Amino acid sequence: MKIAILNGPNLNLLGKREPDIYGPQGFEEYFEQLCSANPSIELSYFQSNVEGELINELHRVGFSYDGIILNPGGYTHTSVAIGDAIAAIRVPVIEVHISNVQAREEFRKISLISAKCKGSIAGMGLKGYELALRFFL
Repeated sequence: MKIAILNGPNLNLLGKREPDIYGPQGFEEYFEQLCSANPSIELSYFQSNVEGELINELHRVGFSYDGIILNPGGYTHTSVAIGDAIAAIRVPVIEVHISNVQAREEFRKISLISAKCKGSIAGMGLKGYELALRFFL
């Protein structure tokens, strides 16, 4: 089984950025732990702060992988294009958010991505990625 994890803008700063909201652990360290705990799954990881690069990666893996776990970061609330890219691919996508976006600012309660995804997980910290992975299993 091949699962791609895609993270959007500012998620490269996990462990440094607002640890009270996003936690103290960097994603690369967490990804290594996720891979170690799931040796039978081929996991790939891609992060970009650039909308077009995320779309290109969705296109690249969207017809050959078994699933995609996507944290679109701030693009959740602004990117029609990422939503369109999800609708255009064959592979199911689970949207993940580390924080509970429904408990934050009003603009964060609107997702232009969710309706195109198989499901959404929010507010579970980094554990949300593991829960999304379990869905695919």
